[in-house]
Amino acid sequence: MPEGLIAGFDAGQTHTTCRLATAAGGLVLAEGEGPGVCHLAAPGGEERFQDALQGALAAARGRLTECPASLPLVAAAVGASGIEQGSAVQERGQSLAARCLGLASGRTAVTGDERTALRGAFPDGPGIVVISGTGTIAVGRDGRGREHRCGGWGWLLDGAGAAMDIGRDGLALSLRMADGRRPDTPLRAALWDALGLDPADPGAPQRIKAQVVSPQFGPAGFARLAPVVHREAQAGDPEAEAILMRSALALAEMVAGVAAALHLDAPAVCGMGGALENLEGLRIRFARNLAGLVPQARLVVARGDACAGALALAVELAEAASAG
Repeated sequence: MPEGLIAGFDAGQTHTTCRLATAAGGLVLAEGEGPGVCHLAAPGGEERFQDALQGALAAARGRLTECPASLPLVAAAVGASGIEQGSAVQERGQSLAARCLGLASGRTAVTGDERTALRGAFPDGPGIVVISGTGTIAVGRDGRGREHRCGGWGWLLDGAGAAMDIGRDGLALSLRMADGRRPDTPLRAALWDALGLDPADPGAPQRIKAQVVSPQFGPAGFARLAPVVHREAQAGDPEAEAILMRSALALAEMVAGVAAALHLDAPAVCGMGGALENLEGLRIRFARNLAGLVPQARLVVARGDACAGALALAVELAEAASAG
């Protein structure tokens, strides 16, 4: 195997992580972060994808201490939000990654971040991962290597259970409170305060409308409000509680869909993503709903994260290139 580095990327909508390892042996050496990505077909999607990979790689190289930062990259694998398996978008991502990382196409792999998360969590056997971050998706694998996914059809169509949906649903509800369709609760004031608005200002709803349509807001802007909804739910706000319960049920339903499709009666399930990892109330409610829908399911800790799954793919690429 040639001397050099391999890279595993976890490219999400809010940030991208690059983990560097030795091509020989896969010893992890450094990690760095860059900006997030959006769908490749979206305006500016290709530029954001390339900036994310190059920025994260540069940050990781800057943290190398065990070897020269100039050591060449020999293989890389990317798990990115919005990459559909077997699609033209995946092919385009593969081409872009190879070009911006300076690698031959046979030394790069680009797939959905849910696939690298599954590979990292369950490197040797069956299991299901459900990811709730800015977006959401569930994917699983059975003992024969068959995979199935549920959800993850984009924030405009299918974001139930994601931080984006939690924040958006809370903000939408706050506007219905403001115009008199729903009784006011502390949730409205908390959300408007988080947006830097005065809850007593009658012009605040118009300012919210202007904020959410700006290009800088997007799904991440809604996702940043999810902790506010969570905090109010934990404090007993009934409207916030209802939003959190809907999201938890949606996550459990995705796991149940994967388990049914793969005939996994007692699946090992791993919850991932910033929302499930950081919002305790969502995590607890998800576990309760999962117990009701898939009684034999076992919640487990991932053996590795999405970057670990990407590095495993990169090791295979490097080994194949060396053997060839």
